[in-house]
Amino acid sequence: MPKVALYNQSGSQVGDVELNDAVFGIEPNTHVLHDAVLMQRASLHQGTHAVKNRSAVRGGGRKPWRQKGTGRARQGTIRAPQWVGGGTVFGPTPRSYSYKLPKKVRRLALKSALSSKVKEDNLVVLEALSIDAPKTKEVVNLLASLKVEEKALIVTANQDEVVARSANNLANVKVLTVSEVNVLDLLTHDKLILTKEAAEKAGEVLA
Repeated sequence: MPKVALYNQSGSQVGDVELNDAVFGIEPNTHVLHDAVLMQRASLHQGTHAVKNRSAVRGGGRKPWRQKGTGRARQGTIRAPQWVGGGTVFGPTPRSYSYKLPKKVRRLALKSALSSKVKEDNLVVLEALSIDAPKTKEVVNLLASLKVEEKALIVTANQDEVVARSANNLANVKVLTVSEVNVLDLLTHDKLILTKEAAEKAGEVLA
Protein backbone atom coordinates (compact mmCIF):
# COMPACT_ATOMS: atom_id res chain seq x y z
CA MET A 1 0.00 0.00 0.00
CA PRO A 2 1.31 3.48 -0.86
CA LYS A 3 2.18 5.46 2.25
CA VAL A 4 2.17 9.26 2.14
CA ALA A 5 2.83 11.96 4.72
CA LEU A 6 -0.09 13.35 6.71
CA TYR A 7 -0.11 17.13 7.33
CA ASN A 8 -2.16 19.48 9.47
CA GLN A 9 -3.38 22.91 8.33
CA SER A 10 -0.21 24.55 9.65
CA GLY A 11 1.88 22.53 7.20
CA SER A 12 3.49 20.31 9.88
CA GLN A 13 3.75 16.57 9.30
CA VAL A 14 1.75 14.73 11.96
CA GLY A 15 2.31 11.18 10.73
CA ASP A 16 1.75 8.93 7.74
CA VAL A 17 -1.36 7.54 6.12
CA GLU A 18 -1.77 4.37 4.09
CA LEU A 19 -3.84 4.69 0.92
CA ASN A 20 -5.86 1.99 -0.81
CA ASP A 21 -3.52 0.14 -3.17
CA ALA A 22 -6.29 -0.65 -5.67
CA VAL A 23 -7.05 3.06 -6.13
CA PHE A 24 -3.82 4.97 -5.45
CA GLY A 25 -1.22 2.32 -6.27
CA ILE A 26 -2.00 1.02 -9.77
CA GLU A 27 0.09 1.54 -12.91
CA PRO A 28 -1.57 4.53 -14.68
CA ASN A 29 -3.15 3.61 -18.02
CA THR A 30 -2.33 6.55 -20.30
CA HIS A 31 -4.57 5.34 -23.14
CA VAL A 32 -7.64 5.22 -20.88
CA LEU A 33 -6.73 8.64 -19.40
CA HIS A 34 -6.60 10.07 -22.92
CA ASP A 35 -10.02 8.58 -23.76
CA ALA A 36 -11.54 9.98 -20.55
CA VAL A 37 -10.21 13.50 -21.23
CA LEU A 38 -11.54 13.42 -24.81
CA MET A 39 -14.96 12.32 -23.50
CA GLN A 40 -15.10 15.12 -20.92
CA ARG A 41 -13.94 17.78 -23.36
CA ALA A 42 -16.52 16.60 -25.90
CA SER A 43 -19.32 16.93 -23.34
CA LEU A 44 -18.17 20.52 -22.64
CA HIS A 45 -18.56 21.35 -26.35
CA GLN A 46 -21.75 23.45 -26.52
CA GLY A 47 -22.85 22.48 -30.01
CA THR A 48 -25.11 25.54 -30.36
CA HIS A 49 -23.88 26.30 -33.91
CA ALA A 50 -26.59 26.80 -36.53
CA VAL A 51 -27.07 28.17 -40.06
CA LYS A 52 -30.16 29.01 -42.09
CA ASN A 53 -30.99 26.75 -45.01
CA ARG A 54 -33.01 27.97 -48.00
CA SER A 55 -36.33 27.31 -46.23
CA ALA A 56 -35.31 29.40 -43.20
CA VAL A 57 -33.92 32.45 -45.04
CA ARG A 58 -36.27 35.43 -45.33
CA GLY A 59 -37.73 36.25 -48.75
CA GLY A 60 -37.56 34.53 -52.12
CA GLY A 61 -41.16 33.40 -52.33
CA ARG A 62 -41.66 34.52 -55.92
CA LYS A 63 -39.93 33.10 -58.98
CA PRO A 64 -37.52 35.89 -60.06
CA TRP A 65 -38.29 35.58 -63.81
CA ARG A 66 -40.20 33.29 -66.09
CA GLN A 67 -38.86 29.84 -66.86
CA LYS A 68 -38.20 30.23 -70.60
CA GLY A 69 -37.48 32.90 -73.13
CA THR A 70 -35.21 35.29 -71.18
CA GLY A 71 -31.89 33.74 -72.20
CA ARG A 72 -30.91 33.53 -68.54
CA ALA A 73 -30.54 30.40 -66.44
CA ARG A 74 -33.75 29.12 -64.89
CA GLN A 75 -34.23 30.19 -61.25
CA GLY A 76 -36.95 29.32 -58.78
CA THR A 77 -36.05 31.65 -55.90
CA ILE A 78 -33.56 34.39 -55.08
CA ARG A 79 -32.80 32.55 -51.81
CA ALA A 80 -31.24 29.50 -53.47
CA PRO A 81 -27.68 28.71 -52.22
CA GLN A 82 -25.92 30.17 -55.29
CA TRP A 83 -27.48 33.62 -54.68
CA VAL A 84 -26.00 36.25 -52.37
CA GLY A 85 -28.12 36.13 -49.22
CA GLY A 86 -29.28 32.63 -50.07
CA GLY A 87 -29.47 29.66 -47.75
CA THR A 88 -26.46 27.61 -46.66
CA VAL A 89 -26.14 24.01 -47.83
CA PHE A 90 -25.07 21.26 -45.39
CA GLY A 91 -24.20 23.78 -42.67
CA PRO A 92 -23.89 22.83 -38.98
CA THR A 93 -27.07 22.32 -36.94
CA PRO A 94 -27.41 22.29 -33.13
CA ARG A 95 -26.27 18.94 -31.73
CA SER A 96 -24.77 17.33 -28.65
CA TYR A 97 -21.15 16.16 -28.83
CA SER A 98 -21.30 14.17 -25.60
CA TYR A 99 -20.87 10.40 -25.46
CA LYS A 100 -20.32 7.81 -22.75
CA LEU A 101 -17.43 5.48 -22.00
CA PRO A 102 -18.10 2.14 -20.27
CA LYS A 103 -18.34 2.41 -16.47
CA LYS A 104 -15.27 0.20 -15.91
CA VAL A 105 -13.20 2.36 -18.27
CA ARG A 106 -14.28 5.59 -16.49
CA ARG A 107 -13.40 4.05 -13.12
CA LEU A 108 -10.00 2.85 -14.37
CA ALA A 109 -9.27 6.36 -15.71
CA LEU A 110 -10.10 7.90 -12.32
CA LYS A 111 -7.88 5.40 -10.49
CA SER A 112 -5.08 5.99 -13.03
CA ALA A 113 -5.28 9.76 -12.49
CA LEU A 114 -5.16 9.39 -8.69
CA SER A 115 -2.28 6.88 -8.88
CA SER A 116 -0.31 9.21 -11.17
CA LYS A 117 -0.58 11.97 -8.53
CA VAL A 118 0.92 9.61 -5.93
CA LYS A 119 3.61 8.45 -8.36
CA GLU A 120 4.63 12.02 -9.23
CA ASP A 121 4.60 13.04 -5.55
CA ASN A 122 1.86 15.58 -6.24
CA LEU A 123 -0.58 14.35 -3.58
CA VAL A 124 -0.93 16.10 -0.20
CA VAL A 125 -3.12 14.52 2.50
CA LEU A 126 -4.53 16.80 5.20
CA GLU A 127 -5.49 15.53 8.63
CA ALA A 128 -8.58 17.78 8.49
CA LEU A 129 -9.69 20.98 6.75
CA SER A 130 -11.71 23.43 8.77
CA ILE A 131 -12.35 27.13 8.06
CA ASP A 132 -14.59 29.16 10.39
CA ALA A 133 -15.79 31.80 7.94
CA PRO A 134 -15.47 32.29 4.16
CA LYS A 135 -12.11 34.05 3.77
CA THR A 136 -9.82 33.80 0.75
CA LYS A 137 -6.85 34.53 3.02
CA GLU A 138 -7.45 31.23 4.87
CA VAL A 139 -6.92 29.19 1.68
CA VAL A 140 -3.94 31.34 0.66
CA ASN A 141 -2.33 30.70 4.07
CA LEU A 142 -3.08 26.97 3.80
CA LEU A 143 -1.37 26.71 0.41
CA ALA A 144 1.60 28.73 1.67
CA SER A 145 2.03 26.49 4.73
CA LEU A 146 1.89 23.39 2.50
CA LYS A 147 4.37 25.05 0.07
CA VAL A 148 1.94 24.66 -2.83
CA GLU A 149 2.51 27.27 -5.54
CA GLU A 150 1.03 25.46 -8.55
CA LYS A 151 -2.59 24.93 -9.58
CA ALA A 152 -4.27 23.05 -6.75
CA LEU A 153 -7.35 20.85 -6.53
CA ILE A 154 -8.77 20.57 -3.00
CA VAL A 155 -10.99 17.53 -2.40
CA THR A 156 -13.21 17.21 0.67
CA ALA A 157 -15.25 14.19 1.77
CA ASN A 158 -18.54 16.13 1.84
CA GLN A 159 -19.85 19.47 0.59
CA ASP A 160 -18.21 22.30 2.54
CA GLU A 161 -19.69 25.65 1.51
CA VAL A 162 -17.22 27.68 3.62
CA VAL A 163 -14.14 26.07 2.03
CA ALA A 164 -15.65 26.37 -1.47
CA ARG A 165 -16.46 30.09 -1.02
CA SER A 166 -13.03 30.75 0.47
CA ALA A 167 -11.39 29.44 -2.72
CA ASN A 168 -13.80 31.07 -5.18
CA ASN A 169 -11.62 34.13 -5.82
CA LEU A 170 -8.45 32.11 -6.47
CA ALA A 171 -7.97 31.39 -10.17
CA ASN A 172 -5.60 28.47 -9.58
CA VAL A 173 -7.63 26.68 -6.88
CA LYS A 174 -10.71 24.50 -7.25
CA VAL A 175 -12.69 22.73 -4.52
CA LEU A 176 -14.60 19.48 -5.16
CA THR A 177 -16.12 16.69 -3.13
CA VAL A 178 -15.09 13.02 -3.60
CA SER A 179 -18.25 12.36 -5.64
CA GLU A 180 -17.40 15.26 -7.99
CA VAL A 181 -13.78 14.25 -8.67
CA ASN A 182 -13.10 13.77 -12.37
CA VAL A 183 -10.16 12.96 -14.62
CA LEU A 184 -9.99 16.34 -16.41
CA ASP A 185 -9.71 18.33 -13.17
CA LEU A 186 -7.16 15.89 -11.72
CA LEU A 187 -4.92 16.24 -14.77
CA THR A 188 -5.29 20.00 -15.26
CA HIS A 189 -4.34 20.78 -11.63
CA ASP A 190 -0.73 20.16 -10.63
CA LYS A 191 -1.29 19.43 -6.93
CA LEU A 192 -4.05 17.33 -5.38
CA ILE A 193 -4.90 18.17 -1.75
CA LEU A 194 -7.07 15.51 -0.11
CA THR A 195 -8.46 15.45 3.38
CA LYS A 196 -7.81 12.16 5.19
CA GLU A 197 -11.53 11.43 5.24
CA ALA A 198 -11.79 12.11 1.48
CA ALA A 199 -8.83 9.79 0.76
CA GLU A 200 -10.46 6.99 2.77
CA LYS A 201 -13.83 7.56 1.09
CA ALA A 202 -12.24 7.52 -2.40
CA GLY A 203 -10.44 4.30 -1.50
CA GLU A 204 -13.71 2.66 -0.45
CA VAL A 205 -15.89 3.89 -3.31
CA LEU A 206 -13.48 3.32 -6.22
CA ALA A 207 -12.03 0.01 -5.04
